[in-house]
Amino acid sequence: MFDVRSIRLDPDAFDAGWAKRGLAPAAAAVLGLDERRRALQTRLQALQQRRNEASRAIGRVKAEGGDAAPLIAEVGALKDEVRRLEDDERAVAAELEATLAGLPNIPAPDVPAGADERANVELRRIGTPPAFDFTPRQHFEIGEALGMMDFERAARISGARFVVLSDALARLARALAQFMLDLHSGTFGYREIDPPLLVRERTAFGTGNLPKFADDLFHTTDGYWLIPTAEMSLTNLVAETIVADDALPLRYTACTPCFRAEAGAAGKDTRGMIRQHQFTKVELVSITRPEESEAEHERMTGCAEAVLERLGLAYRVMLLCAGDMGFAARKTYDLEVWLSGQGTYREISSCSNCADFQARRMNARFRPAGERGTHFVHTLNGSGLAVGRTLIAVLENYQDADGSVRVPDALRGYMDGRERIAAPG
Repeated sequence: MFDVRSIRLDPDAFDAGWAKRGLAPAAAAVLGLDERRRALQTRLQALQQRRNEASRAIGRVKAEGGDAAPLIAEVGALKDEVRRLEDDERAVAAELEATLAGLPNIPAPDVPAGADERANVELRRIGTPPAFDFTPRQHFEIGEALGMMDFERAARISGARFVVLSDALARLARALAQFMLDLHSGTFGYREIDPPLLVRERTAFGTGNLPKFADDLFHTTDGYWLIPTAEMSLTNLVAETIVADDALPLRYTACTPCFRAEAGAAGKDTRGMIRQHQFTKVELVSITRPEESEAEHERMTGCAEAVLERLGLAYRVMLLCAGDMGFAARKTYDLEVWLSGQGTYREISSCSNCADFQARRMNARFRPAGERGTHFVHTLNGSGLAVGRTLIAVLENYQDADGSVRVPDALRGYMDGRERIAAPG
C-alpha cells in the first residue's frame, strides 16, 4: 500500500509501473480523491475556527447585555455543516484508502513487462531430467497403483481437490517436511516458528491478501481467515512494531497446512495433487533493511534451490514478468521442477521481494543505529518448498518400471533407511 504523498510527487512513475503489469493508469483517480479530502479538511478547519470564535463571542455579547441570538443561530448552523462535512471527509478518506489498498506493488526496473507467464524469462537450468526406458507415469497413477494415494475417499470426506495419503507416502511427505525444516533452520539460519493457522482480517490485509483476494481464501463465520500460506502469519510477526536495527535481518521458517479456495482454477489440474484446497508447505520469510533486500532475495532463492539440488531434482529458475507476479511482489523468481510424468517443468516455489509494500500496510518499521526517525522494513517470502509438489516430483522422477519408487538419498535418514517404496505384498 502506498503513501499518497509519494504518488503526488511522481504520478507518472506509478502509472508506468502499473502499466507494466497491464493495468490502467490510477494516479489521477488517487490524486483526485486526495485533493477532495484535503479540500474538505481545509474547509472543516475554517468552519471549526469560525465556530470557536462565534462561541467565544456569545459570552462577551451576553456580558455586555447585547443580543446573542444571531451568534447562537450561527453556531448551530456551523455545527450542522461541520457534521455534514465530517461525514463527507470520512467517506472520501475511506474511498481513497480502499483505492490505495487495491493497487498492486510497482515492479522493479529489471522485471520484464508482460501480461502472463508467456513473458517470463528463463534465467538458468540446473540438473538433467532423468531418462527412462519406459513411459514414465504421472504421480497420481503411481500413487494409486501403490495403494497409498486416494482421491476417491478424500472426495467422499471433503469434496474435490483433496487427497488421502497413507503408509509410506504419508511417511515420505513427513520426511520431506522435516528435511526442509532441518536444512533451513540448521544450515541456513532460519528461525523455526509454529504459527497460527487462523488469522484476523487485519493480518490478511497486511500481506496484501485482503481485500482484493477474499474469494481465494477460506474464512470462518466469526471473522477469522485460514492462511493460504504461512507467509501471512510469519510476516505479521513484525506488524505494528519497531524492530531493533541490530536484530535485522530476521529470518523465519515454518511448515504449515495451507488453505486456498482456488476460485479461479476451474478446469485447471483437476487430476492429482498439483492444485489442492489443502496442502502443506515450508515457508521462508525475511525482514531486512531496505538496502539489503535485493541480496536477501538472491540468498532466499538459493536456499530454496538447495532443497531441489540435495534431492537430485532437475529444475529451472524463472524471472516472472510484471503481469505474472503476485499483488505484493516487486520482483519474483519462480523455481520450476521437472516432472517426468508430465514431461514439463512446473512451479514448486516462488520467492518474492515485496520491498516496503507489506511493511506500510502492517506499519512494520526499524530505527537505524544513530538515528531518531524510523524507516519501513523490507519483507520477502518464498516457498522452501511446497511439500506436496515436491512429493510429486520425487514420485515422477524416481519411479521404476515395476511401479516402485526409489527414496532419494537425502531422505533415507528420515525414512528409517528405507531405499524403495513398493506396493504391499
